[in-house]
Formats: sequence, structure tokens, C-alpha cells
Amino acid sequence: MRTLIFGWLLIVLLAACESNREVSTLQGNPRPLLDRTLQIVTGQTLYVPAYSEVFYGTRDRTYPLGITLTIHNTDQENTIIIQTVRYYDTDGVLIRDYVEQPVEVGPLATIGFIVPDDDKRGGFGANFIVEWVGEQPVSEPIVEAVMVSARDTQGISIVSPGRILSQISADAEAATD
Repeated sequence: MRTLIFGWLLIVLLAACESNREVSTLQGNPRPLLDRTLQIVTGQTLYVPAYSEVFYGTRDRTYPLGITLTIHNTDQENTIIIQTVRYYDTDGVLIRDYVEQPVEVGPLATIGFIVPDDDKRGGFGANFIVEWVGEQPVSEPIVEAVMVSARDTQGISIVSPGRILSQISADAEAATD
């Protein structure tokens, strides 16, 4: 019995240590884009509000939240390419650029990026800028920030959808040529 309890404690401690590491992606196999010229026909730049902490009670009391930014490719046949995922704080200062080189997200696949709940640098007004493109017409991806925390007997969750800042379309490209 004592060995079993020790084993569980060891697993919990290892999990706690693991959760403090910065994790950049959740998807099993994001494919880095090979060096090639893209033939972009569609895409968007999205703003995604996020919260690494929320106020409660007074201005001095905050509740930390873990953030998962998810990008769901809703197209059943075509790949999308994630060019940029940048995380900013409340003052608009860049905290982290998650995508070092563009990655492909296959049909109906999802890629995710994590900000751990102990990283409060983003503050109450954190946000992401996400840029995606497609080399053929595709269904628009669903991009959301999901904020969650569970401490003691308290739990909170918030979902924040991305909002389009700008859009690339084949029609717009043809009109400018």
C-alpha cells in the first residue's frame, strides 16, 4: 500500500513539473512547410482575445487561467498553413512568437498552443494574432482561445472566438492585378 501511495505521489510530482514547461503545440504531427513558394489564394489575419488572469472582488485580486489557443481546420479535403501565432500582453507587447516557420494543418486536423496558468504575463487583456493561408479555396478555420482554471473547489472556463482583422481572397487578388 505504501509503495502504491509513493508511486502516485511521484506521478503527481512529475506531472506538476511537466506542466511548468513551456509547451508550444498540442497537435501530434504539425508538418513544417518545406522550402517552396506558396501560391496563396485565401487567408486571414485574426485577433483572438485571451485572459491569463481575471479580476475578482477587487483590483488587487486575480484568478490565474491557463490558455489553450486552438486552430481547427474545418475543411474536409484541403490543408491550411499557419504562418503566425503571436501572443501579446495587456499593453500590446509581444510575449512569444509560437510559430518559427509555417506549419501545415491537414484536413479536419487541429493545432493548439498553450500558455500555462502560472504564466500571468499576458494579464487580463492578453491576445493572439493568428495568420493562416490556403493554396486553394478552403472552409474558414475555427480559431478560439479556451481559458480554464480549477483551484480548490473553484472552477472557471471561458471561450473566446477569433475575429477577422483582414482577409485575402482570390477575388481580391484578381481585382488588384
